[in-house]
Amino acid sequence: MLDSACLDKIIDRFRVIGTRLNTGTERSDSLSQLARDYDKLAPLVEKILCMRRYESETLALTKMISDSTTEHEIRLLAEEELGDANRKLCELQHEISLMLLPKHTIDDSNAILEIRAGTGGNEASLFVGDLFRMYARYSQIQGWDVEVISSFTEELGGYKEIIAEISGLGAFHKLKFESGVHRVQRIPTTETNGRIHTSTATVAVLPEAEAANIVINNSDLKFDTYKASGAGGQHVNKTDSAVRVTHIPTGIFVAMQQHRSQHQNKEKAMKVLFSRLHQNELKKISSNRATSRKSQVGSGDRSERIRTYNFPQGRVTEHRLKLTLYKLSQILMGESLGEIVDALVADNQAKVLAS
Repeated sequence: MLDSACLDKIIDRFRVIGTRLNTGTERSDSLSQLARDYDKLAPLVEKILCMRRYESETLALTKMISDSTTEHEIRLLAEEELGDANRKLCELQHEISLMLLPKHTIDDSNAILEIRAGTGGNEASLFVGDLFRMYARYSQIQGWDVEVISSFTEELGGYKEIIAEISGLGAFHKLKFESGVHRVQRIPTTETNGRIHTSTATVAVLPEAEAANIVINNSDLKFDTYKASGAGGQHVNKTDSAVRVTHIPTGIFVAMQQHRSQHQNKEKAMKVLFSRLHQNELKKISSNRATSRKSQVGSGDRSERIRTYNFPQGRVTEHRLKLTLYKLSQILMGESLGEIVDALVADNQAKVLAS
């Protein structure tokens, strides 16, 4: 049940912010923060006011129906309208409840997407490429930007590993449940006997951490440079442009050779390192919160098999939700991936509400 007094405070806060914005007396830094707060509250306040209009309507219709002087035909129309109003009221109450759920600050972060080949040799590497294209196309549909930070290709055109930054509102919030082991079942092009092979790829989605949020002592970092390998034309093996940075206390390291300059590789490597260290801290915190972990969709652990892509049957099975969709090609094209992503987010919200 929604707390009416709490909703009143939200509306009052929204109106106070609006008044302060209109006075023009605020400092520029305060003004920008007030504008952000106003924009965040606006959709919620709109829902609350709409809900209260329906509450008033249902009350008026209920009185009309219970009034003995109301004509029979009018009472029938009022009962029909009351049913519609009650259904809309329930929808609004549910939507407001979801909007009032505590939101982690990292949910607004950009995402660092890491995909690595697992078991299956070349077929696993090709699957990494399929998954990356799926996420890239889904991101494009969402209006997000995708930038490849690092990639290590294989001979047949797949990837041993690929790391990308996905920038846009809600990127981490929507993609965070993609972390885990993805399994593919299909007949490789090199298979002469038509046997189905099973391969895997590991996906990790990390919140992009602001450098200001993570404190690293320079003495805790070790930098190594080496010659880049793989595609790169004359640049390959000519200069020590590749960079490997290691955080000595944790042993976490990042190797980067995507760019031609050592400076660019160092900058990108540090960005990924910050995110990995941030994720490492989040894991420490979450491991001490067994109760809250139960409200999550799976553990998000990269060792957990979360989804199977079966090519012969044209199906994708999301194991955490026991959801099967016969839309393999549409999902890999990114067009129908949203059905799975949204279902995971909704399931998580329902579990948080229940708890």
